[in-house]
Amino acid sequence: MLIRAATALLTLISMSVSPAFSQQFEKKNYNYSKFATGAFSEAVVVTGPAKTIYLAGIGSEDPDNGSIHHKDNFLEQCRMSWAKVKKALEANGATLADIVKATSYVTDVRYREEMRKCREETFKDLPLPPHTFLNVVQLARPGMMFEVDVVAAVAAK
Repeated sequence: MLIRAATALLTLISMSVSPAFSQQFEKKNYNYSKFATGAFSEAVVVTGPAKTIYLAGIGSEDPDNGSIHHKDNFLEQCRMSWAKVKKALEANGATLADIVKATSYVTDVRYREEMRKCREETFKDLPLPPHTFLNVVQLARPGMMFEVDVVAAVAAK
């Protein structure tokens, strides 16, 4: 009798717990406005067990001493920043396609088109993540013209 009760209890527990564990990881990008299509996704929805990766603001700082590379060259600072993002994501088991939110900071809004070109190069053939574009007075270090922070999600292991 005790064995039957224990078996019934374990069966009930496994039935109530198993849907959560069997849920599959899924990431979907959505656009609701025409103007956003091709520029960024307006929403990303992640379901299922996930590992979330948060990257701090990344710019064109030298990894060893923090000096700024490509002073006075916005496009190259942007490219270097995204290359560093890619490398940091890879170190955490993710790719650029796993980004669920990006925020770009520029010191002059007139760099908007160059930033768009840089993002198009970076995300060629990949889904564009939701993106917030901010013009700020100054970034972390003198000479920085661009900085980006991202959030990415991958299936939990």
